[in-house]
Amino acid sequence: MNIIMLKSNGQYKEPPTRLNFPATLRPFPVKMAQILAPSMQWQMKITNTTTNAASPITAKMWNSLVLNQKRRGIAKNSAKFRVMAIKSENSTINRVEDLLNLDITPFTDKIIAEYIWIGGSGIDLRSKSRTISKPVEHPFELPKWNYDGSSTGQAPGEDSEVILYPQAIFKDPFRGGNNILVICDAYTPQGEPIPTNKRHKAAEIFSNQKVVDEIPWFGIEQEYTLLQTNVKWPLGWPVGGYPGPQGPYYCGAGADKSFGRDISDAHYKACLYAGINISGTNGEVMPGQWEYQVGPSVGIEAGDHVWCSRYILERITEQAGVVLSLDPKPIEGDWNGAGCHTNYSTKSMREEGGFEVIKKAILNLSLRHKVHISAYGEGNERRLTGKHETADINTFSWGVANRGCSIRVGRDTEKQGKGYLEDRRPASNMDPYVVTSLLAESTILWEPTLEAEALAAQKMALKV
Repeated sequence: MNIIMLKSNGQYKEPPTRLNFPATLRPFPVKMAQILAPSMQWQMKITNTTTNAASPITAKMWNSLVLNQKRRGIAKNSAKFRVMAIKSENSTINRVEDLLNLDITPFTDKIIAEYIWIGGSGIDLRSKSRTISKPVEHPFELPKWNYDGSSTGQAPGEDSEVILYPQAIFKDPFRGGNNILVICDAYTPQGEPIPTNKRHKAAEIFSNQKVVDEIPWFGIEQEYTLLQTNVKWPLGWPVGGYPGPQGPYYCGAGADKSFGRDISDAHYKACLYAGINISGTNGEVMPGQWEYQVGPSVGIEAGDHVWCSRYILERITEQAGVVLSLDPKPIEGDWNGAGCHTNYSTKSMREEGGFEVIKKAILNLSLRHKVHISAYGEGNERRLTGKHETADINTFSWGVANRGCSIRVGRDTEKQGKGYLEDRRPASNMDPYVVTSLLAESTILWEPTLEAEALAAQKMALKV
């Protein structure tokens, strides 16, 4: 910030070597004093005889630049001076932040709804905003909307309109107030789900009465990797180099072991605010990698909550200037990949004798292994190698407390004779609508032939 000294007649005068500034400012040369600008601005004008235009000055800046001409150090016959401060860029930023944090609730009933949908890759998230006349509590109160599907890889240019159907509502942690995030799925103008709309089929499966009666619970462990913006290399890693080997990073603390904790914590709180059923978070085995858990959630709700949590994470990393990666194997070599382990149980599994139901479910999953693998995330073959706490992608296996298996059963489940199973095959970029509905379909609705079941039971050493 430059200090301009003017005589009372408006003529420029070279400033004295030292003004009677507060002691905290004395080490700085007068022409180079740097003051951070808060949001509230004060405007000071100068006469037209100067070559510099008037600039606003903040209250904090003004208080810092106290000129007491009556104090010692200024001659009694010295001319009177006025002080000019050239505005810092921070003042503009702070004024924008003030508007972003503006609470509009006392002034209008209108709210902002952020419509969110899944783009053409099946993993990218898109969104846009619209004004709603009043607060809403249910998705059916919201209007359908449309977007240009040719710009998201979901429709041709000559017939590009895709219709958004609101399906789930969450509180907006970014705008606050009564503003909302809206999870939508996408349809043609004729009402047919577009190919990337995986929610539609999942909703059909979860609305089947046999599935409804079983009250399927899901707990989803979403792993993700934080990357440096310009180099796309994990956060905390030396550019072009590698940190020390894995070991101290899992659930670690310290500047040399934990990278991105603020993002993880901000996401945790934002999800709780939004109403997402997030149940925990932790640092992962590979440095720069984190995990959070969503659930237990029932049926289609699990997919809605995971997708909304991913959107919130995208927005937070956007603000932090960090890139979010859901790649199943972001770094090749002796480093853990990123999965989305899915814990699953039905009412029958949670009741007495449930372990037998779990073993029957494992049997079914073994017979549909290829079906599940094909739907469990692109690039998953780079992760499921049989190393780094994974099973080989081509071989189905199960075990108690074994993290190197396709399906893990916990010690408590074995001991109590009831509980849940963990499917460790899904990749971090899996579609939660697909994975959850496929688990329900394979274990509740699908029935193998008796011959196939007997052969599989023998092979898996399952006595069902």
